[in-house]
Amino acid sequence: MTDHPEPPLLLRRLRDAGFDADSVRPAGGGVVAQAGIATLRDGGRVFAKTLPGDVQDLFAVEASGLAALRGAGLNTPDVLSASSGLLVLAAFPAFPDTDQAWESLGRAVAALHGSTVQDRFGWHRDGWLGRMRQVNTWTSDGHAFFAAHRILRWLPAIDGKLDAGDRRAVERLCARLPDLVPDLPACLTHGDLWPGNILGTPEGGVAVVDPAVSYTWAEVDLSMMWCSPRPPRSDRFFAAYAEAGTLADGWQERMRVLHLREVLSTIAHGDDDWDAVGYVREVVAPFRVTRRTRPPQSAPGIPRQEAHGIARRP
Repeated sequence: MTDHPEPPLLLRRLRDAGFDADSVRPAGGGVVAQAGIATLRDGGRVFAKTLPGDVQDLFAVEASGLAALRGAGLNTPDVLSASSGLLVLAAFPAFPDTDQAWESLGRAVAALHGSTVQDRFGWHRDGWLGRMRQVNTWTSDGHAFFAAHRILRWLPAIDGKLDAGDRRAVERLCARLPDLVPDLPACLTHGDLWPGNILGTPEGGVAVVDPAVSYTWAEVDLSMMWCSPRPPRSDRFFAAYAEAGTLADGWQERMRVLHLREVLSTIAHGDDDWDAVGYVREVVAPFRVTRRTRPPQSAPGIPRQEAHGIARRP
C-alpha cells in the first residue's frame, strides 16, 4: 500500500482552518509567502497565503490594514480568516490593464490621500514589510519619521552589503531630507503600492491588497508605483492622480529618494538579483563627501525609462 504524499503547506493549513480546499494554484508576485488561489470542493475559490512557522501578528496586521483602507474608500477583498499562520481572502480577478482602470485607481488613491490628512506620522501599531517589522511609532516630524523608521532602520539588517562610505552617504541623505522633501502632511498610505498588489473587482472596479499601511507622505505610495516595473498605460494613474489630488512641485525628482525605503528592504530580505545595492549607491552618490565635493542641494531625479525593477516580496 502506497502512502499518499502530504499536501503542500498552504493546502494543509487551509484544510486545518476549516476550508474544504481541493487544490491550490500558485499565485505569482511575492517571493516570501506561499500564496495561491484555492478551489474549494463546493466550487468556490479563495485566495490564501502562508509562511512557514509562526509569523506572529503579520497576517492580523495585514487584515487590519485592509480594513483601514476599505474604511477610507478603497476596494479590498473580504478577509475570511487571519491567523498566525494563514490569511484567506475572497478571490478577486486580475487587474484590467486599461486606461479606464488606471485612471480609476489614480482617482481612488488621490481620494485616499486627500481625505486622511493628519499631523502625525505613524500608525497605532507596528506593521510588517515582507518578513520584517515596519516601525510605526507616532512622530510629529515627517522627515525624522522617514529617516529613522523608513531608511536608517534597515542599515543594521543589511550589515556587510553596504560599505562604510555607502552607510555614511545614506546617513547624510537622511540628515538632508528637509532640503530634499518639502514639509508635506501625513496621510493614510497603502505602503506597498506596486502593480502586483492591484486587482480588479467582481463588479469591474479596482482593488488593492497586501498593504503596509501607515500615515506618512503621500509621495511614498507614488514612489512605489513610479519606480516599480509597470505597463505603459499606468501613466494614466499619475495623470488621474494629478487631476484629482495635490502634487507638490518637483515630485518626480523625489521618487528615487523615497523609494530607498523599498530598495533597502529588498536588500534586507536577500532579494538582490538585479543589483539593488547598485541602485542605493547611485541614489546616495551625491552625498558622498570628499575633499573636493560637497552634497548638492537636491538629489537627482530618475527618468521614467530608467526606473529599476525590484524583486518582490509577498
